[in-house]
Amino acid sequence: MTRTAGSSGKKTLAAIREAGLDLIHEHGFEAMSLRQLATRVGLQPGSLYNHIETKQDLLFDLIHNHMVTLLASADDALEGISDPLDELKAFIAFHLTYHIERKREVFIGSSELRSLEPKNRKKIVALRRTYEDRLCGILERGAAKRLFKIEDIAVSAYAILAMLTGICTWYDAKGRIDRKTLIDIHTRLVLQGVLK
Repeated sequence: MTRTAGSSGKKTLAAIREAGLDLIHEHGFEAMSLRQLATRVGLQPGSLYNHIETKQDLLFDLIHNHMVTLLASADDALEGISDPLDELKAFIAFHLTYHIERKREVFIGSSELRSLEPKNRKKIVALRRTYEDRLCGILERGAAKRLFKIEDIAVSAYAILAMLTGICTWYDAKGRIDRKTLIDIHTRLVLQGVLK
């Protein structure tokens, strides 16, 4: 890819992030080189440092952006819903849709958590916990209203998240089941596990 003459720093940084997502998704963080990244964006390797400080900073930036977007989007999807059952249905639909549409970000956020330096990993784990707390809160409110029968809120939340996130590994947009049907199936499975 050849860099567009006169392209702005913001556009170049966006191109670096996009290329970084592709390359890390394809090869893994450790195997991706900054030389590959520069070539993909159409820059000289040394020019990357005008936009990112280190390869580690790029990885943290990608995962951090993913988590911030995930949290903000979840809040938007749940805004104005007060009934815990409706909240849970909205959360399921949101989580599945987000994870289908952002497979690279989700994959990198999970598989490359190990590649983050401790201080960066700590920040990302805190954001992940905040997201998990969104679901725990829904389950707690449903249990308090006696809508849900749940033995352990945290275990139930982790089990639900693991099932829903699994869609990243096997979903095919050209497959035999459309997205709405998949959301309906997953919603029924989750509700069967929590409803009284």
